Order: sequence, then structure tokens, then C-alpha cells
Amino acid sequence: MDLVIASSSVDGGIGCWDLLTGVEQLRYKTCASPSHGLVTVGGRFLASSQLRDPSATSGHVLYWSWSKPRPEVKSFPAEPIKSLAANSEGTYIVGGGPSGDIYLWEVATGRLLKKWHAHYRAVTCLVFSEDNSLLISGSEDGCVRVWSLFLIFDDFRRQQASHLYEYSFTEHTLRITDIAMGYGGGNAIIVSASEDRTCKVWSLSRGRLVRNIVFPSIIDAIAIDPGEHVFYAGSRDGKIYIAALGAESSPSSSFGSHIIGSLSDHGKAVTCMAYSTEENFLLSGSEDGMVRVWNVRNQNITRMFRHAKGPVNNIIIVRRPISSGQAESNAKASSRKHELSLPPPLEKYANSTDEDMDDKTIITLPNSNLPPVPSYLSSQLISDHIKELQQRGSSAAAELEVERLKLDCKRSMQMVHQWKKIYGNLQEFCVNELLEGEQMEVSEGNPP
Repeated sequence: MDLVIASSSVDGGIGCWDLLTGVEQLRYKTCASPSHGLVTVGGRFLASSQLRDPSATSGHVLYWSWSKPRPEVKSFPAEPIKSLAANSEGTYIVGGGPSGDIYLWEVATGRLLKKWHAHYRAVTCLVFSEDNSLLISGSEDGCVRVWSLFLIFDDFRRQQASHLYEYSFTEHTLRITDIAMGYGGGNAIIVSASEDRTCKVWSLSRGRLVRNIVFPSIIDAIAIDPGEHVFYAGSRDGKIYIAALGAESSPSSSFGSHIIGSLSDHGKAVTCMAYSTEENFLLSGSEDGMVRVWNVRNQNITRMFRHAKGPVNNIIIVRRPISSGQAESNAKASSRKHELSLPPPLEKYANSTDEDMDDKTIITLPNSNLPPVPSYLSSQLISDHIKELQQRGSSAAAELEVERLKLDCKRSMQMVHQWKKIYGNLQEFCVNELLEGEQMEVSEGNPP
């Protein structure tokens, strides 16, 4: 079933409802999250940054298991975390701070793998690409930046690059309020919203702006239709505007160019939105404390959820793998199973230097048949790990782990030899080119 999860900026807890039946599930307590500060990590548990006072110099991140109302893990990062995001596999979680820094943690261990200065001002929103290879960030400085995780973790390329980001889009003039990604027609796009009352559509393949849409009011939330012909923009005037996305041109309406209609039922500002692709429902949250479920075919509201207290500022949809014939006891047993996988708190500071972290980190893409890149795993680290496992005993699991690590070490050495061979061939090629050039100059009567 699809669960609707909603949080508030005041300590009103986290509401949880069955999308189809409207039945409220367990209410999670003690939560005051900022916008874009609530995520589900790999579908296994909830994580939320806590920021009761926007001017506070400290904050924390909480974890909830599915079946317990109170948070069970509390983390204290180096600075308050405003926006959170997790990759689809739930292996990494990233957070953006008021300083403009982005932090990337490994979920299973809580280790801080990377930290880099991403923006001049606070990071307001973070989004992973569908294949998890890119991270898109928005900031109070009005900038949208695209980061390649391969570059972030590649020490050699990072040293050679003039900057860490793949693209930096600076056409917005005010704070970024939301970011959404789409893949219409095989072309990846980014839609960004800003307090400058515009939404801009960016092409990732061309790295440039392809559409600028001006709205009657500030847009705080974006949701892209699965068909990617339109996107929905929730505004501070209480309307949800429908804007053309896929067409090269669209007729102007009473609202402005490329805006083809609106949904209007919120009494106050629309603060957040989500799209249920399974049911083709659009969900919107508002400062009036309500979550509305829209049937986009007839543009009617099919259901409404009331949050316990305060405005709604985050909505996420979680698909729980529960079939219609399962008993409630099975669902509870599944929840208990998920509880056991709650990870440790997030590390506040890295325990090692950036160079050491680079050597210890493996970056892989989900659903990929390619093995992990062995250059990210040092042979010395593998050797140390083998010795540690051998000292533990000769259990079957340890022996299997030793064999796997030996194979990884062998692959690492093979790659080293390959790079040496490539370097040797390149050096030989350059020398031959220089010698041929000198010979040609001599034959033409010019001194070398």
C-alpha cells in the first residue's frame, strides 16, 4: 500500500495515512522539520532534520522505525541541517547546512564520507538523480548546482578540475524553494522554483536554460506529471498552477505564458507536493494544516488529511510491500524486521583526512552489472582487513570475506598495472611525436 507521510515545522509530529482508504496509521512524535527535511531511507525507516529555530546554531537528525512512535536514533551534525536527501538504495544520506556546505554520510556506518562547500549561502533543497550518480542542490543564493558523485569521490579528477560541480545555473535572482527532476523523451531536465516568482526548466544534456515561466505568486513546491507534459506549481496565493513542460510552445492564458490552468482549493499557501504514480494522484500540503489528494484527471479532491498541529511543510509517499491478503500480524512482523536495521548516529566530524576517506570509499550505481571501481579501495586497506578477519577465526563467513577481499586486492593491482601500461604507451607516443616533428623540421632546413 501507499502511505502518505507529512510533517510540520512546529512540533506536531509526523502524520501517516493509507492513501487509498484514508485510515491514519501510527503517528510519529517529536518532530519539527524544516522544508525538504523529511526523507525515507531506502523504504526502511524515516529520517528528519530538526530545526525548531531557523536562527539556531545547532540542530539534530532523528530516525524513526516504522512501528514505533518515538525516534530511536539521534544525531548531532557539525551544524544544523536544513535539507535532507537519500539515494534510492538507502546507502547514502546527504544534508545541507546554513553555511552552504553539503555533508554526505554512509547510512550503514554513519561515517561522514565527504563534506564540501557547495554554495555561498544556506542549502535549501537536495535531490538525487534517478540513477543516483548526480546530486542537485538549491540554495538561498539563488543558484542551482549539479554535482557528479564520481567527481566528488575521485581525488585525481577533483585536483585537476577548476570546480567540483558539473553545472552551475545562476539565472534565478532569489532563494531556491524547490527542485524536481524529469526524464521526458530520454532527456534529463531539472525544474527549479524560486522566490523570484519564476520556475525555470534546465536541460542536463545541454547544460542550459530551455524555458522560463513567470507566475502570479511565489512558487514553493513543484511536482512533475509522470507523462512529463506538464508540471504542477504550488504557490503562496493558495493555487496550484499547471504549466506546460513537454511542448515547444503553448498558448498564453490569463495567468501568463506556458501556464495552462490551475487547481484552487487551498485557503492558504501551498507549501509542499508529491505525486503518486501508482494511483495518478497529486498530493498537496498547505499552511492550513491540510493534505489534499487530487484526482488530476477530473481535477477534483478525492480525500483530505488533517495534520495534528501547525502547517504542513513536507509530504512523501512511501510504498510498503504489503499485499491485500496479508494479515495485520504479518505487517507488524515486517515492521519489526525493519526495526533491526536502524543504523548508528551520523558522524559529526570525519575521523580521517579526505585522502584517507577517498581510499576507503566505494561508489557504485544501483541496478548496474559493473563491479565496484577498485581504484577507490586501497590495497593496504584490503590487506589490513584480511589480517583482521583472519585473527577473528576461521568461520565460513570470515573465509568467504577473506576470499572476496583477496579478489578485490587482485583487481586493484591489475588496474594499477593497466594504468602503468597506459602511461607507458602514452609516454612512448609523445616521444615519437616529438622525434618525428624534429626530423621534419631538419628535412625542411629548419633547425630543431
